[in-house]
Amino acid sequence: MENRLKHYREARGWSQGELARRLGVSRQTINAVETDKYDPSLPLALRMARLFEVAVPDLFIDHWEPDA
Repeated sequence: MENRLKHYREARGWSQGELARRLGVSRQTINAVETDKYDPSLPLALRMARLFEVAVPDLFIDHWEPDA
């Protein structure tokens, strides 16, 4: 899975700490998501999408294809 969290965060001019504060999580959580070491829970992914005013699939891009 690919995520665009860093792209959206930097477009707003926010640090990881600022984004973490706005979402009520630790800066380490933001870093782990941005570096693909942690997949956020659904509630956190929804909060992120709401904060950036985008759909979850715009933040988290899944390249999985079902077997035919």
